Amino acid sequence: MADDLLDRFFGKGVPRLGGPPVANPRLTDPIGLQLLLDVPLALDAEEVTKALRDYHADMARATAELYFVPPDPNPKAGEGEPSIMGLIAWERHVIKVVGFTAPMPPDAVRACVQPAHFDAGFKTRAYQHASHVMLYYAGYELDPLEQYVALAAAAGSVAYFGASFVLNETARTAVPAAVLHPHEEDGGDMLGALRGFPLPFLFCGFVKLEVEGEPGVWMRTYGCHRLGLPDFAFHAPGHELGSATFEIFSNLLAYLRLSGKQFVPGDTMRVGDDVFMRLRARTPHEWYLESEGEMLVAERIPAGEVNK
Repeated sequence: MADDLLDRFFGKGVPRLGGPPVANPRLTDPIGLQLLLDVPLALDAEEVTKALRDYHADMARATAELYFVPPDPNPKAGEGEPSIMGLIAWERHVIKVVGFTAPMPPDAVRACVQPAHFDAGFKTRAYQHASHVMLYYAGYELDPLEQYVALAAAAGSVAYFGASFVLNETARTAVPAAVLHPHEEDGGDMLGALRGFPLPFLFCGFVKLEVEGEPGVWMRTYGCHRLGLPDFAFHAPGHELGSATFEIFSNLLAYLRLSGKQFVPGDTMRVGDDVFMRLRARTPHEWYLESEGEMLVAERIPAGEVNK
């Protein structure tokens, strides 16, 4: 049984309707989310399956299969070995689960937690986590947003077993795990609520940067390329524009995703009441705006310069 699960974990086999899930071997660079647990790692496949099926009606036939990896008698220094490997699946979604009894590498945690927009005490709690679980999308959905929604639903389900925070390492962002739990105001449609999240909340990230020698604050996104979208940046005079800039970026990303259109350097637009912007490419010296995809820098302009 264990050999069969590991074969399917590594994409060996042919997925069949109603059959056991098989990870998609064509996904060579999958998106992922990470969970930080306050407690030692202790996942039970039956309990995780129940949490998944309780999460949403569309997941009523979800399954969780876990393989407990025997300890390595000769572990290599500095290399964390997984203690749990497995598959979560429902409908067209398959998600790889890799659990570790040790904390996540501190540099990776810091990159996500330090810029996160929650209380310093919560950040300390995140830094002191006991174990972690990594989730990777391995299913057959083509839409990257739907892949992220499936990952978030799986993370919200697994989080009931001791996780306090969910990270998106690519996006350099973190959220309290309870945000991904179903709430009464969601009306029983937590998957719909996840689809309605502002993209820079979890599926990509929003980070503020203070650059030495430059007044003001740079605000930028990370990880938008995983959604087929550009990253955005804005040089604000101060931190007080953080919420407004987050909303502008969220609206721009949602517009591009829903319309299928593209922005190019030189485009101008109205983004709010008496707020107008022009987009440009980042300059070579703006190393802090490097992106794995396209980066567009938004600059304020007078209303009269729109469409010129």
